[in-house]
Amino acid sequence: MSYKWPDKDKDEIIDYSADWSRFLGNDIISAVTWFIDDADGVKTQVSDASVVNGLQFVTGTNTTTVATARFSLGTNNVRYNVTCRITTNEGLQYERSIFLRVKEK
Repeated sequence: MSYKWPDKDKDEIIDYSADWSRFLGNDIISAVTWFIDDADGVKTQVSDASVVNGLQFVTGTNTTTVATARFSLGTNNVRYNVTCRITTNEGLQYERSIFLRVKEK
């Protein structure tokens, strides 16, 4: 199942978050990895300032329950598939795909 964030204008630099609290119980996030699918649909790991298929992953941050990614750029009318993978203190891994559409406002 994929989730969807609100649309992003290509000129915006904006944060989007994934709240993992309902999966964690008493566990907490220890690491977060972000991915953006490239033009061929290949899941590509990103780090600060990475650009994949025109979408820039500026940086990522997290609390003990929420992972946040900051995005810039993007191609108008393209729906990007972004994946957030977390690792918990107890060694569990969770992964969710989220759609982010770039739409000029």
